[in-house]
Amino acid sequence: MAKTLLLKTTPNFSQHYLYLRHPSIILYSPPNVKTSCFPQVMAMCSSFYPLLPINFGNKARPIFPFPTKPQSLVRFKAFSSQADTSTTKDDIPARIGFLGLGIMGSPMAQNLLKAGCDVTVWNRTKSKCDPLLSIGAKYKASPEEVAASCDITFAMLADPESAADVACGKHGAARGMGPGKGYVDVSTVDGDTSKLICQHIKATGAQFLEAPVSGSKKPAEDGQLIFLTAGDRSLYEVVGPLLDIMGKSRFYLGDVGNGAAMKLVVNMIMGSMMASFSEGLLLSEKVGLDPSVLVEVISQGAISAPMYSMKGPSMVKSLYPTAFPLKHQQKDLRLALGLAESVSQSTPIAAAANELYKVAKSHGLSDDDFSAVIEALKARIQDKK
Repeated sequence: MAKTLLLKTTPNFSQHYLYLRHPSIILYSPPNVKTSCFPQVMAMCSSFYPLLPINFGNKARPIFPFPTKPQSLVRFKAFSSQADTSTTKDDIPARIGFLGLGIMGSPMAQNLLKAGCDVTVWNRTKSKCDPLLSIGAKYKASPEEVAASCDITFAMLADPESAADVACGKHGAARGMGPGKGYVDVSTVDGDTSKLICQHIKATGAQFLEAPVSGSKKPAEDGQLIFLTAGDRSLYEVVGPLLDIMGKSRFYLGDVGNGAAMKLVVNMIMGSMMASFSEGLLLSEKVGLDPSVLVEVISQGAISAPMYSMKGPSMVKSLYPTAFPLKHQQKDLRLALGLAESVSQSTPIAAAANELYKVAKSHGLSDDDFSAVIEALKARIQDKK
């Protein structure tokens, strides 16, 4: 399966993009890279790839000549190091629509506005549009009207039912689509829902791209999302500059359904990780250890993950500021289990984690951050006393 990735640096270097072209290049992003280094980095990348002496192949493991410890590891394909990486107004579709302005959709649309895009918005609760209208967004009363007035329409909805209704229902976006237009669904849905939406959109002569995102509220605000796209390749190329405004990297994964599947697998792993992390925090406290120290120990070891460092300190204080609602994590686990069932893949760990999130929902924690799943474990401890 071909994969395409564009890597954007941290927010401090948001105008610098690094492209490479080679079937099997592995690129390390070294720590403490300064803006002034980018011309030299680009020159290095352009010069070293034709000289690579190693054919990695499908089974061979590459030998890395870099003396420093890597900070990140990314596989690149199909971008030229000689390409012009600047984005001009001519590269960006003239009129952009955005449907769904929740925790994720609002900052994504805001980043498009800040970049100078002409953005028209819609949300079921109109008041959520007001902050964007105050900084230059336009408003339409239905998804159909947004799609009819725009070249490219993005949709970020909470669940498969909402995504399908907004795209295919009465006054849905499909009714405003037509040849020359594109619909990009960045919601997290199952593959069947994505294919249903694709069918309705393409029946109008428009193009469709699924592009669920990996990342929560803060990455959305910072333009650091990861887009997992599949569908019309030509639409992927057209909306690339827009994805780069909202995200740090993008993958093209082929046929519709592959993006949805990738996102569900990622979120299945994330939900299971958080459940296990919660158990560890409570166990450490139970045996007389300081859970804050546990968070620090984990952050310096092989199992370090940004999620643990970001969520751990708040969890120790029983605080769960919402970045990714618990109800959405449980929804994604449910969809991932359905995906696994469809191919007869056993997922007992994810199934157990799903039950824990369901318990947390029953305790009224649906709208809290998914890290509040630890409260479900605390409740079980109390029930045993």
